[in-house]
Amino acid sequence: MNYILETKRLRLRNWRIDDVDNLKRFLQDREVMYAYEHAFSDGEVQNWLNWNITSYKENGYGLWAIELRSSREVIGECGLTNQMVEGKSYLEIGYHLVKNRWHKGYGIEAAKACKYYAFEKLNKEQVVSIVRDTNIPSMNLAIRNGMVIKTRFIKHYHGMDMPHYLFSVKRTK
Repeated sequence: MNYILETKRLRLRNWRIDDVDNLKRFLQDREVMYAYEHAFSDGEVQNWLNWNITSYKENGYGLWAIELRSSREVIGECGLTNQMVEGKSYLEIGYHLVKNRWHKGYGIEAAKACKYYAFEKLNKEQVVSIVRDTNIPSMNLAIRNGMVIKTRFIKHYHGMDMPHYLFSVKRTK
């Protein structure tokens, strides 16, 4: 198995075509996806998988499957994607975890590894996390990852206006 990143407890790897059921475990969980206002349909999960596989080919990164080192269980995803906010492109650290793995430090462990990857492997000067204004746990994760709020903006999704915060951290020399 080719892993992109490894931490004390986690390994991050590319999603594969046969990972659809692993993605469904969290993308189809309404509680996990509450910031999106809906759990994903089977078609949306497949589109999510295809979007990541395309990103790996075009950019060399995307959201990666998070595996526990101890068991190889897939517990979510974390990685890097290109996102547009108010006409400007940003490299974002995004993350989702299966609900039974919340509050165990896996999200911040993976996010810190992705920040390291962006700064040290991709030589980027800044990374961001885009967080819905109602998603306090994700805001706290961004803050724990050294980020501060750069701006507030409205994202239009599924016919709704959703306020979001753009959290940002710059590379230190």
